[in-house]
This record gives sequence, structure tokens and C-alpha cells, in this order.
Amino acid sequence: MAGLKLADVGKTYGGGVEVLKNINLDIKQGELIVFVGPSGCGKSTLLRMIAGLEKISSGSLEIDNVLVNDVPPAQRGIAMVFQSYALYPHMTVKDNMSFALKLAGKSAAEIDTAVGRAAKILQLEPYLDRLPKALSGGQRQRVAIGRAIVRDPKVYLFDEPLSNLDAALRVATRIEIAQLKESMPDSTMIYVTHDQVEAMTLATRIVVLANKGIAQVGSPLELYERPENEFVAQFIGSPAMNLMPGEIVETGERTKIKLAMGGSAISAVPTSESDKGLKVNIGVRPEDFVPTKGEPIYEGTVKLTEALGEVTILYFDRDDTDSPMIAKLPGIHAHLRGQTVKMGADPEKVQVFHNGHSLYYR
Repeated sequence: MAGLKLADVGKTYGGGVEVLKNINLDIKQGELIVFVGPSGCGKSTLLRMIAGLEKISSGSLEIDNVLVNDVPPAQRGIAMVFQSYALYPHMTVKDNMSFALKLAGKSAAEIDTAVGRAAKILQLEPYLDRLPKALSGGQRQRVAIGRAIVRDPKVYLFDEPLSNLDAALRVATRIEIAQLKESMPDSTMIYVTHDQVEAMTLATRIVVLANKGIAQVGSPLELYERPENEFVAQFIGSPAMNLMPGEIVETGERTKIKLAMGGSAISAVPTSESDKGLKVNIGVRPEDFVPTKGEPIYEGTVKLTEALGEVTILYFDRDDTDSPMIAKLPGIHAHLRGQTVKMGADPEKVQVFHNGHSLYYR
């Protein structure tokens, strides 16, 4: 098992099309790192560069303190799990899992031991003699993961492994991957997904990619509670964080910010006298809004409600943007449609941004 180090890594395709630049990342042994970001941000490209399937245009990649920029994929000590399973349809589960070991010249005893261990971890022992067509989608993905485990690689790479599964199977297989990681605590894993639930529940740390680089790296709760910039604030969390323009009118440990749309908010961000008059954006997550009878952060008419049972999502029209203001309240509140509602929030949960960056990180 090993760690990885990416230093100023970049990727440029023919014609000077730059996809990634200045990627600096240290991945420690035993971490499960998740790459997330919008479509086209380069997360799968970065994974493929680590695997050796894409050439690194600039910078360096080290695996277990060894420079591997020019090392062929088969010699990097990496195993990759694809979203398409990539199983041989004419081979049994056992043969699929053991194929790479046979090519490597392993003995029958070594192969049986490795396959048996992986099958036990993934609960595939009853299916070893079956063909892939006789398995469910979730079972096929477990076979693909098992094929990686038997190789005992330095690093596991997962490229959106659950995207081809239905909702129920995604939940079940996500739990299995989490349990797999717990059973292999020293294994280093890098996981690409577009699903925030997968990222938030599986990751040791999340790497948010945007604008050809890294927007922020941190634990799931760090990114959720203290985003460094507006992009991360709105990308992490569903529905996205509400942003409201305002101006700092009082400074100090309890900054007072007057909102352009009316109301006021007290932020926990300490500010200096020179910040007075600063134009900022106030960020409030939909789940942090609460109805209030006092002075609100926001007051508006509910245009639409979505009653989901455990929560109700309220949509307010805004005059300053086409994007609605969104509140997420526990319980059922469908009766609020068409009513004017005052919303407040815990000051400790209010985010403040200037020029796109959080004032927490100045």
C-alpha cells in the first residue's frame, strides 16, 4: 500500500487545449480520496493520468515515493474499477477474478488463496462458478472490485463505479464499498463520482475540481461547513447554498451585514474597521433557514413547495436573479404555498464571501 504525490500536474491535448493545470495533491496511505466537480472539469482525466492511461503533460506523479510519469500502467501497482464492469462474458466469476494473476504467472495455490480472500470480503463465494450474465448489476460490480483486490495493488482507482446501477443498488453497493474500505484500512483509494452522497459518505477527503484546477480539498464536513469560495459553497450540498448580496455596516467580532434585498444578518466572521462598506455575498444553506417572527434575513412569497415527507422544500421568486431562493424545512409545510414567510438563520452557519472567496480564509 502506498501514498501518492502530484506536483504541478497538468494536461494539455493537441492544439493547446488545456484541461488541467497546477494540480498539487498529497494523498496519504490509507485515505479514500474522492474527486468531484462539474462535467468536463477533468476528474476522470486526472484519474486516468494516475493510472497511466493518459500521459502527464507537465509536473510529476510519485507513487510510494517513486516517480512514475513514464512508467507503464501495468507496472505502477494500480488496479482500476470502471463504471462498465469490463468483465469477460464467457468466463466465470472465479476466472474473471483470477485472469490477471494467471497472466502474471502466479501458481494455482496463490490464485486460489487470493480469489478466496477477495470472494469472502465481497460475499461472492456462492457465485464463483456463475457467468456474469447470471449476476445482478451490483454483483457484477463486486466482481470487478474483486478482480482489483486479488492483485493486491498499491492504489485502487474507482471511475464512477456505481453510475450504471439503479438507485437501490447504488445505496447497497455504496455501503459495501464503505465496508470494504473498513476491512482494508491501509489501502489507498481514489474515487471519481458525480454523486454528492457517495462523496460525502465515503471520502476521507474530497477534492473539488473546477476551472482546470483544485477549488478546495478537505474532509466532507469541512467543505460543507467552511467552503473556501462560492463555487464550493454552491457545488457541495443539495439544494445549493443561497447567495444574497449585502454590505458590511458594522465590523468587529459580530459583523453586521445589511442585505440589499432587505432585512439584516449578523455574521460570525470577525472583521476590521477597514471592511466597513465592503460589498459581500451572504451564503445560507436551504436547511439552515428557519421561519422567524423577528427581523428576517429574507422575506418572500412561496411560489412552489415540494413535500418530500421528511422535509419540505420551499421556492421563493427573487427580483435580483432568475435563481429562486430555497428553504428546506423539516416536516410537511405544503400549506405555505402562496404565503409570505420570514426566514432567519443561525449566525454561526451564515457564510460571507467577498470577490468569490470566503472571509473565513483571509
